[in-house]
Amino acid sequence: VFTGKANCPYYARAELLADYLQANLPDFRVHKITQHPDKWEQWLHDICEMNGWEHRGSPIIWRELLDRGGKGLLLGGVNDFLEYAQHYYGITSMMSSEEMLDIAEENLQEHIEIEKEEEEIKSLIKPLQIWITTASASICYQLIPLLANGEVFGMTTEISIHLLDTDQFKDILCGIVMEAEDMAFPLLHSISAHTEIDEAFIQADIIIVLDDVVLNHEVQSLENYIREVSEICQVYAPLIEKNAKSGVRVISSGKTFVNLKAMMIMTYGKSIKPENVIAVATSWESAAKAMLARKLSMNATGVKDVIVWGNITGCNYIDLSHAKLYGYDCAIWGPANFPRPLLNMIYDSEWIHSEFLSAQSSLSSRVCHCVGMLPAHAVATVLRYWYHGSPPGEIVSVGILTKGQFCVPEGIVFSMPVRFQNGNWEVMTELEINEATQEVLGRLAHELIQEKLIALKEIKEMHPYGAD
Repeated sequence: VFTGKANCPYYARAELLADYLQANLPDFRVHKITQHPDKWEQWLHDICEMNGWEHRGSPIIWRELLDRGGKGLLLGGVNDFLEYAQHYYGITSMMSSEEMLDIAEENLQEHIEIEKEEEEIKSLIKPLQIWITTASASICYQLIPLLANGEVFGMTTEISIHLLDTDQFKDILCGIVMEAEDMAFPLLHSISAHTEIDEAFIQADIIIVLDDVVLNHEVQSLENYIREVSEICQVYAPLIEKNAKSGVRVISSGKTFVNLKAMMIMTYGKSIKPENVIAVATSWESAAKAMLARKLSMNATGVKDVIVWGNITGCNYIDLSHAKLYGYDCAIWGPANFPRPLLNMIYDSEWIHSEFLSAQSSLSSRVCHCVGMLPAHAVATVLRYWYHGSPPGEIVSVGILTKGQFCVPEGIVFSMPVRFQNGNWEVMTELEINEATQEVLGRLAHELIQEKLIALKEIKEMHPYGAD
């Protein structure tokens, strides 16, 4: 192994002799490492400290028995190598000082060009910038491996993850950063912790909002909780407008006020594209599918097109009228892609209208008290669909800003069925809903309208002369 300063004439002399030996000896191999003159002293210090060597000057040359492993054997500098070559092979260098200087100059220019080329290649790598708020939450810990393993954005897309939280959680964030780095994900370009709010969302492509409020209605009123959510979004939205990329995608997740967070980010961030802000309902879909699969004694992956309507972390409605079963073992047989209407397969209608519907309270408890695996999977799934499209024909429920679809009033964030394709989503307005479902949607919309009115009232109280 030959290492030295790129402009060192003695390195040039040793290098030329080593090239000659490699060309003429069958088992002689050379590995060269050149360093810029400005970086040489530090590099030499580090390599010597690591190996327990003492050496000054350029070059430094050692042997490594690559087929046997073990510690490298230090030979020394140029004179030591010339003596080594003379002793073992009867060959020495007859290079003049002028030749040494010319080659050293060529080496330096080549090294500078290679470094420049490497920097240009690095500049072409533009990882997705992902910011996660309240990153000390358990969902974040579960989410990072899902984002970094390549399944969400693809095996050729590098990502940079930025963890944002308050200063009191700095140690937790640093611990997450160290553990993620130790896992050496090939697509994780970088991961960093941030506790300065002014640094938030710089160049963000994706923002995942995990902020929650701790609910205790015996201590605080609904208005106070809505005010707390509104204050959080009042801080985030201007920073998103100021620091994030213009096409940033914002995902609202968590256990409380998921719809409202999305709503208030759009309210405070007028320039944030409404179609780029969604609330995740996939946790409810997954939990409902699992409950139905247990009833039918089948795998939950075969349950499709369960719709979550309304307020994701409030009053919602699990709609089975479009749900289908695939691969269900029953008297009717068909190919793997043959669907069966779920309601036709569950003959116990009493279970549907009583136990399943009443069990939604326990379903709510399961979703809201999970340790992080389920919501992390939900966020990762929605991101994968957003970037690569959802399965053809399959229904996905997300909270979006309404425009009158399904007769739901405009201007609230309401969970409804969508499909993802070509990097966008569209509401599946072709789905037919019956009168009973329409009536339920009206009641759900009323709750979200009330939340919005309370939040807007808070805005007016905080900004009496600047509110719309």
